[in-house]
Amino acid sequence: MQIEITKPGPLLDERGRLAQVGWSRQQTLDCNLENARFYMIRPFQRFRIKRWDYYAVFTPRRFFSATVADLGYAGNLFVYTLDFATHELHEEGLVIPLGKGISLPRNSPEGESHFEDSRLRLHFSARPEGRRVEVNWPAFHGGQGIQAEINLEYLPAHESMTIVIPIGRKRFYYNRKINCMPAEGFIQYGDVREQLKPSESIGSLDWGRGVWEYRSFWNWASASGFLPDGRTVGLNLGCGFGDLSAATENCLVLGGKVHKLEQVTFDYNSVDYMYPWRFTDSEGRLALDFTPFKERIAQTNLGIIFSEVHQMFGHYSGQVRTDEGEIVQIQNLIGFAEDHQARW
Repeated sequence: MQIEITKPGPLLDERGRLAQVGWSRQQTLDCNLENARFYMIRPFQRFRIKRWDYYAVFTPRRFFSATVADLGYAGNLFVYTLDFATHELHEEGLVIPLGKGISLPRNSPEGESHFEDSRLRLHFSARPEGRRVEVNWPAFHGGQGIQAEINLEYLPAHESMTIVIPIGRKRFYYNRKINCMPAEGFIQYGDVREQLKPSESIGSLDWGRGVWEYRSFWNWASASGFLPDGRTVGLNLGCGFGDLSAATENCLVLGGKVHKLEQVTFDYNSVDYMYPWRFTDSEGRLALDFTPFKERIAQTNLGIIFSEVHQMFGHYSGQVRTDEGEIVQIQNLIGFAEDHQARW
């Protein structure tokens, strides 16, 4: 059984333990990371607490993503974009020692994420009508430059997938995934300016806070798009770390409503990630094939700090059953699935 959190309260109690464990349709717990108690020498704790805001936008032409992250010992800023027709992928990032100049909000429903210097500006904000993503990186891709101003519609009734799970005895993961936010605005990449219409462009947010084990592994799969009848449809699937007995992050998001799934199996070839993936669940509600068309490899190797991500872009096809029993047919829904190994 999956435990749904419905009562507000603090994330951590006075002794640094999780006050509640489970999943929720909105963020209900205050992210009071100042209560964390996993090192005896408390000033050292900031170097292990990790926080990030990762935005992803699918347009008819491209995938676009921007991230502001503070990993404790360093900040990480990156932007990347993939052209669906040519499969051209370009990514650039900056590492900021000790995260100096990076601002991230305490909770996901409000506040701003920000970094700006002479090289680039990333600014994300939460507003009553949704989220706003602003990016300006003039030197991106050899001076071609990339700029974006995107409004993502997110109304109060729109549900999301939030999980609170323990990792070992003292560590934890607090994460919120918002899928299927219609997007409006523009992306300018070099000389190409793409206007985004909310009837055909859509975005998502991965908001993460927590403390991981030094060696970590996870799988994550996500997609947001539109059904032929005009309804928005999204997937969020994940596994690989923490204690998932009280909650997984697996769900279908249909028309802004979360339909909770339990355990999901990621069946893929870790020698050849381009080989088709298969997703099934423990209740017989999910049966999806994922056919990759592009592999993104992102690797960081700084000795004791190591990260390697194989993020596959491709098409999902198959079916999912809602809580009410409706069979939702999914055909060629563009999304991604990843394998991530880290020492951090």
